[in-house]
Amino acid sequence: MSAGLFVTGTDTEVGKTLVARLIVRSLVATGVRVAVMKPVAAGGIMTEQGLRNDDALGLIADCNVVMPYSTVNPYCFKAPVSPHLAARDTGVTIELGLIQQQLRTLRVAADYVIVEGAGGWLAPLNDTQFVADLAIALELPVLLVVGLRLGCLNHALLSAAAIRARGARLAGWIANQIDPGFARMAQNLSTLEAHLGMPPIACLAYDPELREAGRLPAPALPALIQATTCKQLT
Repeated sequence: MSAGLFVTGTDTEVGKTLVARLIVRSLVATGVRVAVMKPVAAGGIMTEQGLRNDDALGLIADCNVVMPYSTVNPYCFKAPVSPHLAARDTGVTIELGLIQQQLRTLRVAADYVIVEGAGGWLAPLNDTQFVADLAIALELPVLLVVGLRLGCLNHALLSAAAIRARGARLAGWIANQIDPGFARMAQNLSTLEAHLGMPPIACLAYDPELREAGRLPAPALPALIQATTCKQLT
């Protein structure tokens, strides 16, 4: 069975897709088989092939395990709103069982599966379940993407506490500078490291070009692999 990782964030628009794509590219460069999954995506465009999400398409472009779009992105909605609202608008209920089934298919075909969540840890998926429930159902360790901007301390510490409270394993965190003018970044990073109890796996400086061509900093990939393949990962 392949290794896997669930990528969540301290909020929406903090760089989850960027980080997931950097991880995928870095793993692919080592020669292993890498599959991707964006289980729920709200914000799609209609194409000749059907509704498609840009983040899911980006992940697909970077991986080297070819799968049908519906396996990678089982739930795609047109409206760029909270997933539970987008699903409700279309009369769809997001079912975790379907996502689990698709993940099993991916894990048979790959050495690693990188799964990107939607929104933050407690983004609702339906009337009773959240992204947290999805991560728990998939039984994957969690990587927290921290968007470095004013307020990130509160968002990161609350997210980490919620991840641990649900019994998920916080495998690590990556700091992503989304505000190029973020003041006192070094002090904020030190505070996060002290209170999260672990150093960041990587710190990404603000760089719009990373999205299309970047990889993780060289020391980050071995640390990430070690964090995600030890202990609880099945």
